[in-house]
Amino acid sequence: MQDGAVVATLQEAALPSPDSLRGPPSPAEGRGNARAPQSILLRPGADLTGFRDAARRLIAEGVPPEAVAWAVTDSPGLFGTETAQAPAAPLALPKPVAALIPQVIPHRDPERYGLLYALIWRVCHGERHLMEVGSDPLVHRLHRMAKAIGRDLHKMHAFLRFRRAEDATGEHFVAWFEPDHHILEAAAPFFVARFRGMRWSILTPEGSARWDTETLTYGPPGDRASLPEGDGFEAGWQTYYESTFNPARTNLKAMRAEMPKKYWHNMPETAAIPALVRAAAGRTDAMIEREPTLPTRREPARAVAAMADQDPKTLEALNAIIKRTEPLVPGATQAVLGEGPVGATVAFVGEQPGDQEDRQGRPFVGPAGQLLSRAMAEAGIDRGASYLTNAVKHFKFEERGKRRIHQKPTAGEVSHYRWWLDRELDFVAPKLVVALGATAVLALTGKAVPITRARGPFRFDRFEDRVQGFITVHPSYLLRLPDEAKEEAYAAFVDDLRRVEALGRELAA
Repeated sequence: MQDGAVVATLQEAALPSPDSLRGPPSPAEGRGNARAPQSILLRPGADLTGFRDAARRLIAEGVPPEAVAWAVTDSPGLFGTETAQAPAAPLALPKPVAALIPQVIPHRDPERYGLLYALIWRVCHGERHLMEVGSDPLVHRLHRMAKAIGRDLHKMHAFLRFRRAEDATGEHFVAWFEPDHHILEAAAPFFVARFRGMRWSILTPEGSARWDTETLTYGPPGDRASLPEGDGFEAGWQTYYESTFNPARTNLKAMRAEMPKKYWHNMPETAAIPALVRAAAGRTDAMIEREPTLPTRREPARAVAAMADQDPKTLEALNAIIKRTEPLVPGATQAVLGEGPVGATVAFVGEQPGDQEDRQGRPFVGPAGQLLSRAMAEAGIDRGASYLTNAVKHFKFEERGKRRIHQKPTAGEVSHYRWWLDRELDFVAPKLVVALGATAVLALTGKAVPITRARGPFRFDRFEDRVQGFITVHPSYLLRLPDEAKEEAYAAFVDDLRRVEALGRELAA
């Protein structure tokens, strides 16, 4: 059905008679007086505030949709000028209606305001569940418009490209985009969240958005000619795109469907597409003719076996092997070795080094380590006389911007490091091993043991009777607790360490 036919349907069928929608006639209508048409002028683009205020007042005055003419202020002579009106009370609309309105307002269809007001009118006059009637022509059309806005926002998020520029205040990034609808104000907060630390401007034919790292402002239309020339980042991005292009999966129809050609002139990588497409057939043939090779795989088990073959005789020799071994987990700049005297009565085993430990090359020096040192002091344990190490010797992390976020090692990765931990504890020969957290327990027992049930003295079968064990929480667990729970949990942790201190004295006697 064409849009014109839909509008006709709305006027003839979707909008029932005033008697059925508005209830009893007003006194003026009862006397047969005709209602004067009202003209509502809104600002260009997506005027959500203006529409909301007008709709509230019109509903309060009982003005039906067919008695309202909607226009924008760039054509003031068409309907005349509306006089200022006092604000009306907010409308109590169902949530689906309230959610749909801002999704449709940015649409370019000039009838959007009239369609939305028709929806509000019907909902406020007995059709509270109208949004549940998907076959209703009005509801169907508004849903289609909302989906069009969603697609346009997705394209702007995906296809907008910034270019680096310099101005009087320093580094600045500028982008040009041509949306299908009035979505700039709806899309800009996405880029604020994604590039909060950058100064940037987004220029469109209808307006501009600027972010100075603190305030988002909107201004007049931009000019594509004002964009800076391509920068080094664009060249690097194009090289990356070319290197990841798979000629065997070239599908022009699918490419155009996902990335319409109208956006290509704003995207640096698209300059390479014609040449890549032309060469796709030849590159595919070359790939087919090339002799197949097996993919390169990390084989940690073989790496560990090779290390074990070296059979180190001292802790220093073991540490030398660890230092020159590549990490068996993603990330890390160096292996973080255990710290403390050989022959220490008590050895503490944690999960893995953190960000500060990886940078300094020492165990338990970050926030969790500082908390452990404080608790040890309160429990009467001399950190300098204890041995501290981790089940995994490298910092496993994921980069997010400038931050390195800790990633929990898998059971397989813990298993790969177990040979190191076993030999390390053989050389240190402690009387008591304290497992800090579930990963340490897994490394020492070879199985997952619930900390809440096993907390306290524990016998690690792999050490037979020569070593006693004790299980408690990792200090990082305390840091993650809400403030109201921290004090009680910390006190319990110190109590555990007091038991460790007493058991260590007993075993050393």
